[in-house]
Amino acid sequence: MAATGLMVWIDQDLCTGDGICSEICPDVFVGRDDGLWVVKEEASHFGATVVFDGIDGDGHGPDMGRGVARIPDSLIDTAVDAAEECPGECIMIEPYDQAVIDSRGV
Repeated sequence: MAATGLMVWIDQDLCTGDGICSEICPDVFVGRDDGLWVVKEEASHFGATVVFDGIDGDGHGPDMGRGVARIPDSLIDTAVDAAEECPGECIMIEPYDQAVIDSRGV
């Protein structure tokens, strides 16, 4: 399992649907069918892929502020670059908080 010091979520109310986040850091950001982007945790880093898109079922988790993904330490620089390049300024990167991770329900 990857080490992580930061976590990330996207405020879909601010997302412009540009997708530059997933171009810069595809292991953390993914597009949704409605044209907005969400965060994810990849199996290659955390043992199972979870997309925080608000859909019920295996492999999915809550979206918005409850849809918080861990950022592997190896991807922190690219995730921060994606947040800085985002035209909607909707990518929220925060210090890792185990209580928040536990409250996701996945």
